Amino acid sequence: MTSNFIDYVKINCRSGNGGAGSKHFRREKHVPNGGPDGGDGGRGGHIVLKGNAQHWTLLHLKYQKHIKADHGTAGEGGRRTGPQGKDQIIEVPLGTVARDAETGEIIGEVTEDGQKIILLPGGRGGLGNFHFRNSTNQAPEYAQPGEEGQEAWIILELKILADVGLVGFPNAGKSTLLSVVSAAKPEIADYPFTTLTPNLGVVAYRDFKSFVMADIPGIIEGAAHGKGLGLRFLRHIERNSILLFLVSADSENPLKEYKTLLKELKQYNPELLDKKRILGISKCDLIDEKQLTKIKKKIPEELPAVFFSALTNQGIEELKDVIWNNL
Repeated sequence: MTSNFIDYVKINCRSGNGGAGSKHFRREKHVPNGGPDGGDGGRGGHIVLKGNAQHWTLLHLKYQKHIKADHGTAGEGGRRTGPQGKDQIIEVPLGTVARDAETGEIIGEVTEDGQKIILLPGGRGGLGNFHFRNSTNQAPEYAQPGEEGQEAWIILELKILADVGLVGFPNAGKSTLLSVVSAAKPEIADYPFTTLTPNLGVVAYRDFKSFVMADIPGIIEGAAHGKGLGLRFLRHIERNSILLFLVSADSENPLKEYKTLLKELKQYNPELLDKKRILGISKCDLIDEKQLTKIKKKIPEELPAVFFSALTNQGIEELKDVIWNNL
């Protein structure tokens, strides 16, 4: 299965050169020795990143490795400025970060629809000879050349913007939960790593309110060191304001599982532990009251915990309430 979800591309960008200034003199029937009137060159086109809320992946850039903006045009006589080079606008989903591929430095980040960031500015147009006239040199034969554009390899990385991120081992029931609380239709099956791309779902809440939930593919021990599908997915968690940890009720030690997940996140980025956390114990229909009570006793008091079953809908409304109150 090929995935349409592309969250990382590397592209080569080149902004346009500026046009040269003009070395022109005014020559008309009645003005045989007019002064300099060379116009300025137009600036080269910029390479611009623009946010588009309709995009959700960088797939459209996967096969477009080279992006060039147009050059500016040279100035003309009569102090006419040359036309600017056309900007190249790269539309990207919200949550896209642009980095310089060589230095790793972040150039900018698109978080709003319509937001624009100039990745590489076009070269400035050269000044025409009109600007270089003075009392001692009234007929300058000099005009500036245009500035060259810039070229760079740029890395675009998408980090999903969602209110709640689902964190859990493969097969913890994250996709099932998302399919029950929202209209998202993730692939669901009874084996680990069914989810290979992050899924987003809008969860409808009381009084027409809603929030966005992202199902991030399962973490396995060692994800922070790049094992399994590790780092590729951990980057999506950075944007969520709440992390909902999902642990299956039928696992041998639910609390130990939660601590392992925490450890993975801490190794990847300790700041993730500053986010609000909720513990969701899924698949509660698989265990009896006695086992439930046993698990409840072990959960730390300060950690909001919800027991639910996506299959029987038990505890789902309570889970939405807890999420909303924490948001």
